[in-house]
Amino acid sequence: MAIDAATVRRVAHLARIKTPEDRLEPLAAELNGILKWIEQLDEVDVQGVEPMTSNVAARLKMRPDVVTDGAKVDAVLSNAPKSADGFFVVPKVVE
Repeated sequence: MAIDAATVRRVAHLARIKTPEDRLEPLAAELNGILKWIEQLDEVDVQGVEPMTSNVAARLKMRPDVVTDGAKVDAVLSNAPKSADGFFVVPKVVE
């Protein structure tokens, strides 16, 4: 699949990116280079390779799924510039 200046213009329009006419051809060349590099990945033999999310086999630590109230109201509100009755006080933004 080759990308030409018309395709770059259309994609830029759809993405709402203002692109000068003199940059369309260089962008098309760059995108074609990226696509050729991606096509090289098809040459890699991945038969029998397990999918992975990390190069280190690790299990996530599990914790009990217990509903609590947090019991940290004072600690959370200590970061607020203003608080009252256990709630954040913020400026009124809606009339």
